[in-house]
Amino acid sequence: MDDKAFELLSKMYSEFSSRFNDMGKDIKDLKNDVVRLENKLDNNSKAMFDGYKQTFEKLEVVERKFDELYQKVEKQDVEIKVIKGAK
Repeated sequence: MDDKAFELLSKMYSEFSSRFNDMGKDIKDLKNDVVRLENKLDNNSKAMFDGYKQTFEKLEVVERKFDELYQKVEKQDVEIKVIKGAK
């Protein structure tokens, strides 16, 4: 009976050891995957920030041009009123 219990415990120990070793490998693989994803996200976030920055800079240019055109239109409106008032 003692031999059977010893064999059973030995078999259980062997199986547990095997599974723990497999879990260690899986954890290492998982860590590598996480690092790879972090690097990919870092590169993507930099690209998104660059796109945001370019969009913001272009918006500033458009706003400046709009302001210039608005001032010209207002000046022309005043001139038209003056010309119509002179008749």
